[in-house]
Amino acid sequence: MALPATTYSWLSDAWAVFLLFLIPIGGGIPAGVVVAHSRGIEWPTMTALYFFSDIVLACVFEPLVLLVARAARHSERLSRGLAHFKMAMEKSILRYGVNPSPLSLILISFGVDPMTGRTAALAAGHNFVSGWALAITGDMFFFLVLMASTLWLNNILG
Repeated sequence: MALPATTYSWLSDAWAVFLLFLIPIGGGIPAGVVVAHSRGIEWPTMTALYFFSDIVLACVFEPLVLLVARAARHSERLSRGLAHFKMAMEKSILRYGVNPSPLSLILISFGVDPMTGRTAALAAGHNFVSGWALAITGDMFFFLVLMASTLWLNNILG
């Protein structure tokens, strides 16, 4: 049984937006929002697509962090680099207290990016689920602010 042409078109459009949201830096959010808006995808669907892109990011980034940590056990240079990174992260979260609150960790993710938010949560002792929950919460607030401002500006500029 074949999918109707409209369903296939919607899936193709949603996939294009999802791929733009997967870009962890740069213009992924505004580009994805503009493309979604131009293809008739409403804001709740955009939000869901962005949330799932964060889930994919968590599932890709976390193993990479663990792989680097494991490789650091066998490489003096990587071990020193990781120690410097850990020291920098500890200094960064020190301004939020010895044990940063969940709100502080959400704000780190909101202000920087979810990968930094997860790293800060890891340094504060959070496991995979709670650490990524905090990081994704901050990133979703960031997305909502950027989505609203992008749609507003798009309506003004056309």
